[in-house]
Amino acid sequence: MTDTICALATAPGGALGIIRISGPRALEIVSHSFSKDLSAVQPGTLHYGHIREGGEVVDEVVVSVFRAPHSYTGEDCAEISCHGSRFILNRVLELLVQNGCRTARPGEFTQRAFLNGKMDLSQAEAVADLIAADSASAHRVALSQLRGHFSSELATLRDQLLRLTSLLELELDFADHEELEFANRSELLTLAEKIDAHITHLSSTFQTGNALKNGIPVAIVGAPNVGKSTLLNALLGEERAIVSDIQGTTRDAIEDTIQLGGITFRFIDTAGIRHTDDTIENLGIQRSIAAVQRAQIVVMMKEPGVPYPDVPLRDDQTVIRIENKTEAFQAKYGVGLDDLRQRFIDAAPTTSAEDVIVTSARHYEALCRAHDSLTRVIDGLGEHSLLPTDLIAEDLRLALASLADITGGAITPQETLNNIFSHFCVGK
Repeated sequence: MTDTICALATAPGGALGIIRISGPRALEIVSHSFSKDLSAVQPGTLHYGHIREGGEVVDEVVVSVFRAPHSYTGEDCAEISCHGSRFILNRVLELLVQNGCRTARPGEFTQRAFLNGKMDLSQAEAVADLIAADSASAHRVALSQLRGHFSSELATLRDQLLRLTSLLELELDFADHEELEFANRSELLTLAEKIDAHITHLSSTFQTGNALKNGIPVAIVGAPNVGKSTLLNALLGEERAIVSDIQGTTRDAIEDTIQLGGITFRFIDTAGIRHTDDTIENLGIQRSIAAVQRAQIVVMMKEPGVPYPDVPLRDDQTVIRIENKTEAFQAKYGVGLDDLRQRFIDAAPTTSAEDVIVTSARHYEALCRAHDSLTRVIDGLGEHSLLPTDLIAEDLRLALASLADITGGAITPQETLNNIFSHFCVGK
């Protein structure tokens, strides 16, 4: 954190490139090579000039100046906008390093933003998701998390858990004073159940969040030669899967993605479902059944005179049944495809910019751990429970620690103590 770091902040190959510098000597180091001394300029200002190496001009640039704590990293920062030539960008970076910068490690600017309190850990992870977002829905979810909507939900849960923990800590601290009662056990149970219900709700959004982030899985299943590969090719607009009259041509799942209505769909063309003695084809059929189980939307295809495939389905899956090679639908000629695309969009989960949706497997696992801890707390607070208060309090600490894993903030004993004194009159 005492180093001043620099790195290219834009993808190479464009007309312009931006080099970011952050750290205690950021403005001093840039001034060494810039045609203007930036040490006394106002924050949030732009400065036109030249980057020089000795008496030679390397490029004409615009330098943006930010001062701590009002910058992305919370440190003094500068951003040099120059032409996108690889030679120019590399030369400017070399000059910065020669003057005292260190090349930034991957993610180090965002790491510094987290360490300086500009964002919590879940928001820092959302930066990577926002950069990687390749659809409107993925962008919307990542932006919501970056803006702190998820963090706000967790902060509310954290405060409620801290209050519950404080009440039990008081009970432990004043166990010798039987005349003192800090909270009714039934009230504590009600609060614990309320917190757990909120955590369970957040956990339940992970399937939707994961699908919006990585693409909603759509499995296309049917008997051999009903047109599954033809449908996949028609939807993708390219010859992605082999189309043949020979049964068993598709022996493994073929995946590709398209965007419809700002949502990414991940289509899976599966091997035809039929009885066969071919060992390799049977392996493909087993993989087809597994793909169906993973899918959120299942397209069941048949042609006149052929039954729909008999495959196990989940209750929460959307099933779209298509009779191919009919007047209403012919994948080969694109008949009925527009209506099918709309059915995919209608089947996709809808979200708004204000919705709190879990997209990270790490966050989901932490919420599940918090739920497990609270389940034990709820059992321990039950009317007929003999579980000691200290064990219940320990499970509450574990629940708090699980939520802290998401945001990167730990609960300290001092914070619990402060919470006790802020809510209760102790020592009167």
